[in-house]
Amino acid sequence: MVGERGRRWVRPGAPGSRSSRLELFYDLVFVFAFLNVTTLAAKELDASTLLSGLVVLGLLWWCWTSFTFLGNLVRADYGIVPLIGFATMVGVFLLALTVPQAFVDAPGGLFGPAVFAFSYFFVRMLQVTTFSQIAGRLTSPKRPPLLLLGLPVLVSSLLIMIAAFVPQRLTHGAGIEIIRIALWSAALAVEYVAGALIAVNRWTLVSAGHLAERHSQILLIALGESVLALGLGPGIGPSLPITWPVVVASILGIMVIAALWWTHFDLLAPAVEQALHGTRDASRGRLVRDVYTYLHLPLVLGIMTFSLGLKRLLVDISSPTVPAGRDTLGPADLYVLYGGVALYLLASVAVTLRTFRRVRFPKVAAAALVIVLAPAADRVQALVALALLTAITLTLVALELANGREARLRVHASEDGEQEALEAEASRWRQRHL
Repeated sequence: MVGERGRRWVRPGAPGSRSSRLELFYDLVFVFAFLNVTTLAAKELDASTLLSGLVVLGLLWWCWTSFTFLGNLVRADYGIVPLIGFATMVGVFLLALTVPQAFVDAPGGLFGPAVFAFSYFFVRMLQVTTFSQIAGRLTSPKRPPLLLLGLPVLVSSLLIMIAAFVPQRLTHGAGIEIIRIALWSAALAVEYVAGALIAVNRWTLVSAGHLAERHSQILLIALGESVLALGLGPGIGPSLPITWPVVVASILGIMVIAALWWTHFDLLAPAVEQALHGTRDASRGRLVRDVYTYLHLPLVLGIMTFSLGLKRLLVDISSPTVPAGRDTLGPADLYVLYGGVALYLLASVAVTLRTFRRVRFPKVAAAALVIVLAPAADRVQALVALALLTAITLTLVALELANGREARLRVHASEDGEQEALEAEASRWRQRHL
């Protein structure tokens, strides 16, 4: 355990702690990272570009969720932890900055794949060292040793480094990118499998509310990127005429984004947090790992994939070279648009199943309908395809409003009661001390 001298540099988290403003500041680099990945994929959407973007998002997610758990163990805005956070921001920013050259290096300047590999190694080793030597000593006596935590990082970073230098010695052209994607996917698998195998009961979960709030915030960031895709996708500016297709597509896009927000934040997010508060035994750590670390990733990926499809759709319908009424989505554009919504809904079903051992059949039916109708939507105009997706998501909202009234009232009553209690306690403290 860390003595009083160590506590001057690090302060443990509190059971009732929530996210800090500094943690929101850290998330700004992930906003840039999300935008960079989707912007890159939107320029030339094919299978390799989409797969490489998903792998990059998976690696970025692991960096983000690891830092989030660090902020749960110790105060992110106290002592030396802000310095660690700022160093993490620098590393993640370099990761995001080199995304366009992570697989195929551009002529001139530094070698992009190597910069990405070194940046990833720096961020992850900084995190595991902080976990083991600072946060772990203060909060978790049974913490895993540094070697056990660092070994997956060394292996994954080595695979990314090999991907940077080796493929061009073996092949040329598209073969280089395929080998790099395969090595990156292996690095991603190493990190995620190791995270599942390391015993979660070695760690102390300090604040369930903090983790719930942080993961809600990253989902809001992803949804915000969807809104940005609507505005930045067609390059809105003085040169772009505001036509009826652009207006209608914007309205429909916002409606889908609002429906996706509602399906998670109205009932599921507060219900999962309350279930986590009510879990007292060793299964609490496993629930946190499964629901937040692993199942929130496909939620984010679903939103980002939908954002990519939305960006591509807005570019198509705003093009002056395409006659009105004849704009149709290509198969790749359509499948990322519909596939993103389907992935998001299926991930939401998985979160409910893992937490409550129940299946929300309206969400299952909506996801199945999106998947089934995707091939048919390939034959209609882009706006009709988006309108069909809007109708499905809004119908889902209506069904859940009609069928989940009692659960909603119960969860919201608990949420309101907790909020009123926190506000009353804060008011009493201010009266005594301010």
